[in-house]
Amino acid sequence: MAPSRRVIVVGLDGLEPTIVDALIESGDLPNLARLRDAGGYSRMATTTPAQTPVAWSTFATGVNPGGHGIFDFLRRDPATYLPDLALTRYEQRSAFLMPRAVNLRRGRTVWEALSDAGISSTVLRCPCTFPPDESRGRMLSGMGVPDIRGGLGTSTFYSNAPDLAPRESEQVVALVRDGPAFTGRFIGPRNPRSRTDVTIPFRLEADPVAGTGTLTTEVTPGAVRLEVGKWSDWVSLRFRVGLLTSVRGIVRLLLVRLTPHVELYASPVNFDPESPMFPISRPPEYAAELAAISGPFHTAGIAEDHTGLSNGRLDEDDFLAQCDLVMREREAMLRHELDRQREGLLFCLFDTPDRIQHMFWRFRDPSHPANKDQPHRPEWDHAIEDHYRRCDAVVGEVMRSVDDRTLLIVASDHGFTSFHRGVGLNAWLHRHGYLVLRDGAAPGPEAGEFFGEVDWGRTRAYALGFGGIYLNLKGREAAGVVDPGVAASLAEELAERLTGLVDPERGATAVLAAKTRASIYRGPFANESPDLVVEFCRGYRASWTTALGGIPATLFEDNTRKWAGDHIVAPELVPGVLFMNREFSGADARMVDLAPTILRFLGTPVPAEYEGRSLLNPAAAATV
Repeated sequence: MAPSRRVIVVGLDGLEPTIVDALIESGDLPNLARLRDAGGYSRMATTTPAQTPVAWSTFATGVNPGGHGIFDFLRRDPATYLPDLALTRYEQRSAFLMPRAVNLRRGRTVWEALSDAGISSTVLRCPCTFPPDESRGRMLSGMGVPDIRGGLGTSTFYSNAPDLAPRESEQVVALVRDGPAFTGRFIGPRNPRSRTDVTIPFRLEADPVAGTGTLTTEVTPGAVRLEVGKWSDWVSLRFRVGLLTSVRGIVRLLLVRLTPHVELYASPVNFDPESPMFPISRPPEYAAELAAISGPFHTAGIAEDHTGLSNGRLDEDDFLAQCDLVMREREAMLRHELDRQREGLLFCLFDTPDRIQHMFWRFRDPSHPANKDQPHRPEWDHAIEDHYRRCDAVVGEVMRSVDDRTLLIVASDHGFTSFHRGVGLNAWLHRHGYLVLRDGAAPGPEAGEFFGEVDWGRTRAYALGFGGIYLNLKGREAAGVVDPGVAASLAEELAERLTGLVDPERGATAVLAAKTRASIYRGPFANESPDLVVEFCRGYRASWTTALGGIPATLFEDNTRKWAGDHIVAPELVPGVLFMNREFSGADARMVDLAPTILRFLGTPVPAEYEGRSLLNPAAAATV
């Protein structure tokens, strides 16, 4: 019998080619350099748009977004015009039952094709695998897994400070003094029957002199010791949602300070991997198996809590410390599977490079608007490069497990660039008469988010998400006015007028191109995409208000948030990287080519709908 083959894919989300090139040249990425010399290294074209869930879904299914149905983090409900999560849908048959999660990524995955051929896969944290796919082997779901509240990540901030108010994507709870201690409550899921929050009270005793605190609850065995500036271990919580029903979660705590006010930060409450609220692994007990090996771990699809840093609740050191915890968890999972899997496919994604670059890119760019009046430490200037070195060490550990029957692929889904200025697409549509507000309403704060002041009876187009524009199409949108017969010409008109849009304040081109659906997508789900996709130049992106249906007063605005790096620009500006330990054809390599490459190496038929090609040179593919 021919020896069994194995493919190992290490995903390093967001690795930027120019940084990789510089660090290889300086000798700082020795393992990636060895991998390049053993096989090859090239740029790799990403998807349209260049977003993590879109690109990794294309990796998984071997088709463009029109074939798998993921086009953005957000989608719009044409019946209400409201934004909704694009990765997962929840269905609830009765107020007495918990909702059911449905994965909105369609298409036949590479691990399903392998399963049909009797070959097992282990897939760790690939985006858009929640709930997990039915396939032979093991899977731990990635991006798309919610926190216990059902969102992508809602943290809680506790303080006894006056004028306590919530910031973006967070809850705030006032700490109430009770003698020498403070009381608060952990916020859990909503009761499906009463629609009220299920909570767990806690008591916090603070010692400002020692810089420590002790937290106790009625459901957590023992006391949790907290130290200012250090993340706690995982704290187990059990929320009672009915007489006989409870939901288990885990949370990490950071005691931020004790003077002049007490401040306590709680991460989003993650599903407990030993008893998740929804299935997050296949087989169902696999998550618990991983937890038994190295302890509880982040289960939420976006593990790194960037909103805490954006909101000023965490500082950069706190965020990097949390990123270290996430990396340690993922490394332990990968190490466990490397030790036991000898054939088939092993995939593991490390999301943390993407998150660190989003939040620390400003330190590479002294002119960035986000640097104004912000604290700065010299070590933050090199946080991105330091993390690339850590990723290189992961690659080195994997390479020690590679033999002559193993194909090793190391890939990033896209690159990175700076995000200086936001473009208010709805402001542009309003100025040019495509989007109309109700009489008396004006763009700006009073227009709010979620299109609250839009006159749909006179509106022909609107923007939602990170670069998508939809026509207000008759028969599709609830109050559509655009006749289907003129939809194609209207989309072309918008694309022509937006392409080359100039930022007059900077004298720079902001929009490289705007493309119609017909020009970029094909497949059974192409009609679910935006009617146009706007592709930005370096330094620009859809504004924050655009994403949620806001209509700002200005067309361009400085991005002063700590989220200062991004990749949702024209895809050709942010290619990913691709390394293999065998010779391959790197010219014109695309994300869509990886699935056929894996299947060909493992001797499995490539599904007819797959659009890519095997990148391996014939001689390299045949060698075992």
